[in-house]
Amino acid sequence: MAVETKKMTTSIATAGESFLDRIKVWPERTKSFYNDVRSEMRKVTAPSWKEVRGTTAVVVVTVFIFGVYFFIIDNVIQRGVTFLYSYFGSH
Repeated sequence: MAVETKKMTTSIATAGESFLDRIKVWPERTKSFYNDVRSEMRKVTAPSWKEVRGTTAVVVVTVFIFGVYFFIIDNVIQRGVTFLYSYFGSH
């Protein structure tokens, strides 16, 4: 919350400044940005091997289920369109 408040204060303060003033504070703002990035990256953790296997299995099963579903729907639509063409084509 404090970081967001600081960013809002900085953006409000820079709204009324000239271009030259914004150029002067650029190194400070860049340093602050990189410090924020470094702080957030320290919080990032890699998933365990068990989590990777679990989520991969979920993705593979889901893709298979959707593949079967779309195969069935595609065949139903194809047969319906073929029937309509043959029905109206003969009249």
